[in-house]
Amino acid sequence: MRAYLFVLLVAASVTYLTTPLVRRVARRIGAITPVRDRDVHSVPVPRMGGLAMFLGFAIALLFASRTPFLERTFADGGAPWGVLLGAAVVCALGVADDLWSLDAVTKLAGQALAAGLMAWQGGVQLLALPVAGQTIVSRNGLIVLTVVAVVVAINAVNFVDGLDGLAAGIVAIAGAAFFVYSYLLSRYWGDPTDYSSLASLVTAAMVGCCLGFLPHNFNPARVFMGDSGSMLIGLLLATSTIAITGQFDPVELSNAQIVPAFLPLVLPLAVLALPLVDMGWAIVRRVGTGRSPFAPDKLHLHHRLLRLGHSHANAVLVMYVWTATVAFGVASSAFLEPLTAIALGAFAVTVATGITLGPLRGRWFRRGHVS
Repeated sequence: MRAYLFVLLVAASVTYLTTPLVRRVARRIGAITPVRDRDVHSVPVPRMGGLAMFLGFAIALLFASRTPFLERTFADGGAPWGVLLGAAVVCALGVADDLWSLDAVTKLAGQALAAGLMAWQGGVQLLALPVAGQTIVSRNGLIVLTVVAVVVAINAVNFVDGLDGLAAGIVAIAGAAFFVYSYLLSRYWGDPTDYSSLASLVTAAMVGCCLGFLPHNFNPARVFMGDSGSMLIGLLLATSTIAITGQFDPVELSNAQIVPAFLPLVLPLAVLALPLVDMGWAIVRRVGTGRSPFAPDKLHLHHRLLRLGHSHANAVLVMYVWTATVAFGVASSAFLEPLTAIALGAFAVTVATGITLGPLRGRWFRRGHVS
C-alpha cells in the first residue's frame, strides 16, 4: 500500500506544481476556452491542463519503476510503458484539439491509435471475458474489444467534462473505488509473495493526477483540463479496468464465493456509470432530433442539475455523491455479504437522491409557507 501511496503523491505533486506553468503556456499560445452558449463559465479560461496531468503520470511511473515492490509489474513485458505510450499519444491528440479544434473523425482515429498501440505494443488488452462461468478467449476479437472499450471510456469522460472540477473529481472517486477492488484482489487472492499489479499502479497514478489538478480546476476554475486531460484520464481509467481481466481466474474466484465471475465485466461499467449514462442519453437525444451525436448542447446531467436549482459547486458535489454511490457500491459487493451490500447500497442511494432533490424540497417548503 505504501508504494501505491507514494506513486499517488508523486503524481499529485508533479501535476499540482506544473499546472500553473502549463496555464501560462496555454495563455501564450492561445489555448483558451471562449465563452460559448453551452458553457457555464463567464470569462475565457485557459485549457490544456491535461499536459500537466500527463507529466504527473509519466514522472510517477518513472519513480514507480525504481520501487522494489513494483519491479515485477515493469518486468512482465513492460506493460506500464505501453500505457505511457498510449497516454502520450492521446494527450498529444488532446493538445492538438485544444489548439485547433479537430474534427470528430480525426479524434476518434487518434483515440483508436492510442488504444491499439497499448494493445499491440504494450500488451495491455482484454485477456478474458467471464461469461456464464466460462472464460472466452479470442485474441483478435479481444484486441478489437479493447480498442472499443478505451474509445468509449475516453469519450464518456469527455462528455461529462462540463463543470469546474467535474471530470477530475468523478474520475478520482471512481478510480479510488476501483483501486480498493484491485488492491484487495491482489492482496488476498493474488500471488502471496508479490501482490503488485498494473491495474492498481495505473489507478493510483491516475487518482494522483486528478487530485493534483483539482485545486486549480474547482469552481471557479483557473484552468481547464481540456481534451488533453479528459481523453487522458478516460484512457487511464479504461486501462485500469482492462488490466485486471487477465489477472485472476474468474471461475476460481466464483467458486470461492468471493467475486462473482461476471464482476470484472460489471465493475468497469459501474466505475464509468455516470459518464456512460450522460453520453448515451446525449447520443439518443441528438440523433432523435436529427442532429449529429457530437453536436454540443446544454442538456447534460450537470446542466439539468443547474436548472434544478443547484449552484455550480453543489451540482458538482451531487455528481460526486452519485459516482461514489455507484462505484463503491459495486466494488464493495465483491467483499461484503449480499444483504449487507444491498442495505448499504439502498442507504447510499436514498441519501444521494435526497441531496439531488434538495432544491425541490426548498421550493415545496416555500410554496407551502406562502399558501
